[in-house]
Parts: sequence; structure tokens; C-alpha cells
Amino acid sequence: VQLQAFGGGLVQAGGSLRLSCTASGRTSRSNFGGWFRQAPGKEREFVAAIRWSGGQTYYADSVKGRFTISRDNAKNTVYLQMNSLKPEDTAVYYCADSPNGILSTVRLEGSYLYWGQGTQVTVSS
Repeated sequence: VQLQAFGGGLVQAGGSLRLSCTASGRTSRSNFGGWFRQAPGKEREFVAAIRWSGGQTYYADSVKGRFTISRDNAKNTVYLQMNSLKPEDTAVYYCADSPNGILSTVRLEGSYLYWGQGTQVTVSS
């Protein structure tokens, strides 16, 4: 499975960006599609995830109410709509794919088997 992420860029605080991540080569349905991010000097952290089959969504507290994750099953694509961006949202954003259907692991990096290449999001103040 290969994941390709698109949509990063430079935006002013308060602005919006939409990231997309398309999967190819998948032979069986994944359970969760997720987004993580890593800021300079920090560990990679969970941002949001969505269950492919039912569409249930999960968010980190830091982005709840500002970011929206969605998916298009037909296109094998997960989106992350980011609104009201803040300078602290600056990071490299990674999409990931988890075959693990256990809800308690949805925020755990180790639960995700496939990763995209990362896309830079920079929010200026």
C-alpha cells in the first residue's frame, strides 16, 4: 500500500488548508485512516482519524472544532480540512493507514502500518 499526501503550504494564522491522502495498491479494506503531525524538535502526534466503514471520526483535543477529517471510499482518499489555523499547527503532516480495527488504538502511532511521505504545513503569525 502506498499513500500520497497533498495540500500542504504556507498560510497566515486564521486561514485554511485542505490536505488529501490517496491510497493505492490496497488489496483489503483498511480500518482507520489517520493524520499525524510532527513539529520541529517534537515527537510525532496524533491529529485525527476516521473509520473507513462507518465514518466515525476521532480528534486530538488541540484540533477539535477546527479540523475535520473525511473520506471518499470510492477514491480511497482521506481528507483533512484545517480551519482557523494557528502558528502552533506548523508541522509536517503525515497520513497513515491502519488495518487494526481496535478503537482504543486509533490514536497510537504504532497501530498504523502504512505511512505517506509527509506534507509541510506552515502557519505564519
